[in-house]
Amino acid sequence: MENKKKNGIYVLFAIIGVAVLVGLDQWTKSLAVRHLAGQESITLIPGVFQLQYLENRGAAFGLLQNQIWLFVILTAIFLAAAVWVYIRLPKIKRYMPLHITAVVLVSGALGNLIDRIRLGYVVDFFYFSLIDFPIFNVADIYVVLSFVSLMICILFVYREEDFSFQSRRGQEDADETDKL
Repeated sequence: MENKKKNGIYVLFAIIGVAVLVGLDQWTKSLAVRHLAGQESITLIPGVFQLQYLENRGAAFGLLQNQIWLFVILTAIFLAAAVWVYIRLPKIKRYMPLHITAVVLVSGALGNLIDRIRLGYVVDFFYFSLIDFPIFNVADIYVVLSFVSLMICILFVYREEDFSFQSRRGQEDADETDKL
């Protein structure tokens, strides 16, 4: 019973986290549509950073333009896999960085998926003109930060055996550890 309660708390944390992060992403995009669409870009730091509205019909850096259903299907598969991994993560403090990373990553994918389904494109509006970096949005920030976090965790925090929870036997061991 204690294990089910702990699982429920983690799932509730994930749902609330995703709702808040996706809400922030969608809110910033609505502000961009309302205040930037059809307007000149707004320079915040001359020569460095500006707000510039863009309807992105492709993937990162404008790849695969107008392939909306390919993105929807791939994102749905990714989201299902991410939820599966999240559920299998041991519910102990040691794995909290991975729980948080998963929530942020799912939020980014879901934020852009909502745009693709609702609008047929993703609203982007942040532009680093100093390095001519492609225009991006809050959901993209979530994806990049979670990828960096995941790489740090894999390379510097966890050892290979820490990921044994992915196997059937490892999951049984993790369930036993959770009970302790």
